[in-house]
Amino acid sequence: MTTVALLGLDLILGLLALALWAYAAVRAGASGLPWALAGLLVLLARLVTVLVLAGRGWELAAERVTVGVPLGLLAAAAAIGLLVRARRRGPTGSTAARMALWSAAAASAVSLLLTGVVGYPGGPGAAAHDHSHPGRVSVADLRTAAVGPAKKFKLTAQTQAVTLPSGRVVDAWTFGSLPGPTLTAQVGQTLEITLRNRDITTGVTLHWHGLSVPNGEDGVAGVTQDAVFPGETFVYRFRAEQPGTFWYHTHQHAREAIARGLYGALVVQPATRSTAGVDLVLPFHTIGKIPILGDSDQVQRDVVAAGTPVRLRLVNTEQQPRRFALNGAAFRVVALDGVDLNGPTEVSDQAIRVPAGGRYDLAFTMPANPVRLSVEGARQAGLVLAGSADAPEPEAKVAKATFDPTRYGSPQPVPDMTGKFDVSSTIVLDRLPRVVNGRPALAQTVNGGVYPDITPIMVAEGDLVRIRVVNRSFETHPMHPHGHHILVLSVNGRAPTGSPLLLDTFDVQPGEVWEVALRADNPGIWMNHCHNLEHATSGMMFHLAYAGVSTPFTHGPGSPNVPE
Repeated sequence: MTTVALLGLDLILGLLALALWAYAAVRAGASGLPWALAGLLVLLARLVTVLVLAGRGWELAAERVTVGVPLGLLAAAAAIGLLVRARRRGPTGSTAARMALWSAAAASAVSLLLTGVVGYPGGPGAAAHDHSHPGRVSVADLRTAAVGPAKKFKLTAQTQAVTLPSGRVVDAWTFGSLPGPTLTAQVGQTLEITLRNRDITTGVTLHWHGLSVPNGEDGVAGVTQDAVFPGETFVYRFRAEQPGTFWYHTHQHAREAIARGLYGALVVQPATRSTAGVDLVLPFHTIGKIPILGDSDQVQRDVVAAGTPVRLRLVNTEQQPRRFALNGAAFRVVALDGVDLNGPTEVSDQAIRVPAGGRYDLAFTMPANPVRLSVEGARQAGLVLAGSADAPEPEAKVAKATFDPTRYGSPQPVPDMTGKFDVSSTIVLDRLPRVVNGRPALAQTVNGGVYPDITPIMVAEGDLVRIRVVNRSFETHPMHPHGHHILVLSVNGRAPTGSPLLLDTFDVQPGEVWEVALRADNPGIWMNHCHNLEHATSGMMFHLAYAGVSTPFTHGPGSPNVPE
């Protein structure tokens, strides 16, 4: 049974026990004994369930094992004992038995509330660390000096009526086009990007998703800079040290602003790699319920000669994971989140599940027959590559089997991620009733708290950090640490057997337990959050903070900065 099924079963058993005890209390007397015994059997079944859960991850069942189920069993034993006595004594013992039965029902209710309201680790979260006090270094100083040559770009954030290839018109927020222009560079180049806000009244920034830039260039409103409002500009400058596929988007009111179009791709080519062949950047997005692959809401057709090397850079700019399919050619998955995989082999008849915010690079040699890229749930968008413009269009189908990156490619040492762990931290993800932005809500929580009231992971430069991420909820959480790539150590206790996985967006599905490592080699105050930005807005954000680093920027009540 899957972990998420066990979590659901535990909830059902808890509710059933509560109902049985309450019904036994209503019946009272000797006639309540069968119902009470049934309640006891349900509690015993729940005990087995939570013990199995605890074996898969202590954080999945801690409060159930230590308090909830023992409390229920204790109350159940007392109630059944009094029921047996009542049966012997007759009516004189029924009042005490009824009270005991209601107590057992209350114990079951308390157990459910403990899980559904208090959660793990048993509280609403600790107070956030205050980064505003002066430290040895300010994030405003962690920037790239404006010296030497740079490849320059200008991006203007604006409201825009965009006519899509189908003829449909959408009212968007853009960086000049939908998506924004693809920025390109080679490793070793310095990029200088001037952001101008023409008329986005809520403000904008530029965050370089997956690129380990200096902290002051990270583009998080209220943490690394102030938001840029209409008529204002901000200049980002950084050296492109990592080859790969990345993307950029605003990190001010990001939930709404990205959905409306404030995003684009960034590709860094290796200094020595040949660019011969076809290299396509394909962000997938939905705007106004219209799916767009690349810049088209229709199936695109490109003529590609057989034998041509092809690279497809898939970027998921959505809130949810998306499953892509490539039909007509075997392919290799050559990179994840901008990092090349070791020893990629050919894949066919498998869907590629890309987390929200994640990137997959696929490579293949163009065959004589047409090839089609499809996205599950978006039949009107896609890509067809063929040897001629009039070649037949292949069927759009998505395989049931899903590619598993943890078993793909060849193992390889990762020297930067080896050694004794200097910092270990546990992050428990859940959905609990909390107060978010001053209002009661069913919040997305981290260790029982909501942003900003979540204790950051504190590190020193050079630390090797291990993070255990446990998803107790029934929703997927694509976790995105800014400024660093993580090495996947294990998923549900199983270490990857293929290529090392160095990711900047890792999809923690319901009931999963991930252990990851990162090297603290980029000083700053770094946002970590769920890249389903609905979840981030509902509290699922926290910081990885370096000792001695402070920020002069603020957000929250009274500030225009909203860094979701």
